[in-house]
Amino acid sequence: MGTHYKRHRFPIEIIRHCVWLDYTFPLSYRDIEKMMLYRGIEVTYETIRNWCQKFAQDYANQIRKRRRAPVDKWHLDEVVVTIKGEQFYLWRAVDAQGQVLDILMQRRRNKGAAKKFFRKLLKSTGVVPRVIVTDKLRSYGAAKRDLMPAVEHRQHKGLNNRAENSHRPTRTRERRMGRFKSPGGAQRFLAAFEPIRGYFHPHQHQQSASNYRGIMSQRLADWRELTRLASPA
Repeated sequence: MGTHYKRHRFPIEIIRHCVWLDYTFPLSYRDIEKMMLYRGIEVTYETIRNWCQKFAQDYANQIRKRRRAPVDKWHLDEVVVTIKGEQFYLWRAVDAQGQVLDILMQRRRNKGAAKKFFRKLLKSTGVVPRVIVTDKLRSYGAAKRDLMPAVEHRQHKGLNNRAENSHRPTRTRERRMGRFKSPGGAQRFLAAFEPIRGYFHPHQHQQSASNYRGIMSQRLADWRELTRLASPA
């Protein structure tokens, strides 16, 4: 791939940096516009928004290909998201090491919704867990009996803090964006947000400073490589 994406005036280095800023930090498009202007680069916030909508999912797909295999213990949870006065449920699965495995925005949290999420989760990971941990929502157990009868199921509110804590970055971004405007828009944004943000937040508090810098240096190098491998429309 050349130094410019097809039909784009700005080089790939600027495009991918703006996308990286948007999906890694709780910034607005206007914030990023000002940051780029400080560097002497004049690009409008509308252009930055278009880049994020066009390229972020391709970048996230490349990250998914490189992520480690999930461990065999999964935590599942759902949280209410209000969009234009209507309640939706954001379903999320993380493994025991905190890696977000998949998300799905749905109108309900019944057995049918749980089964839909399980099918998506199993397809995206390509593996079946040894054990799942959930709260006491009965939809999980009913769906598991149909789709994963051999998997151990632990239901306990206190055991599922890992999944509940993983919602926090989404809540922060939701507030910064002034709430999501539609369930489809929320799904599209979060499908790219979770892999990109997670890749650049490798649990800094659990590592030494030198080890953390080494990991981040490698992942920034990966970012430069994988953004050239993406296939923008």
